[in-house]
Amino acid sequence: MNTNGIGNAYAAQATTAAQSASSEKTKSTGKTNKPYGQKEIGNPQLSEKAQKYYDQLRKKYGNMDFILVSADKKAEAEANASKYASNKLVVLIDEEKIEKMAEDEAYRKKYEGILNNATGQFAQMKASLGSNANSVKTFGMKFDDYGNASFFAVVDKSLAAQRDRIQNKREQKAEEKKKAEKKEQKEEMQEKIKEKHSGSEVMVEASSWDELLQKINETVAMGRSDMVQTKEESWVGSQFDYTI
Repeated sequence: MNTNGIGNAYAAQATTAAQSASSEKTKSTGKTNKPYGQKEIGNPQLSEKAQKYYDQLRKKYGNMDFILVSADKKAEAEANASKYASNKLVVLIDEEKIEKMAEDEAYRKKYEGILNNATGQFAQMKASLGSNANSVKTFGMKFDDYGNASFFAVVDKSLAAQRDRIQNKREQKAEEKKKAEKKEQKEEMQEKIKEKHSGSEVMVEASSWDELLQKINETVAMGRSDMVQTKEESWVGSQFDYTI
């Protein structure tokens, strides 16, 4: 007796049943779980009205990088905020808030007001950071369930110290510019390889932009004081031929 056919039939029936159940769930909630943007965490589902509003929101604030989070993944998203690197301001926002913003005009105005303010504050803070801004891999903001915004930044402490070392070497070897530049390029490459394993990234969080600015500056300064060159670091590139 051929049992393979029977097994395949049962498998097909199970798949059909699962798809039917998923379809019925979607119909009952009026929501879909299709992709709503380039970045999502979990399996967010939005109603048609909320989906249209979310599309409008992303277009309105094109200078921000929205990440839509499903309700069951909010804690995970906040804990792993350092993973969402972007050259824009990252905004973590969950599906429940998008649904409410689509339905409640007062609620929507409140959150969009925060986003409007963030645009100017973000630019001002980067200007205030000066060269320290180059040590920040990600800037972001998130909202709690009470409508309060908080801010975070992922700082790589090694970047500032790395630039300082390279700059010092450039100044010391100005008379041998071409040779020094070749050496520095190789050292930069070696430093980048080491950074991947250095654990030098730190996420700082704050309840205001001013507090975030202060914490970033403190973290970068700490990185400079902690990065003392070891004997092994002094060997980096020593086996390369720097002749022209």
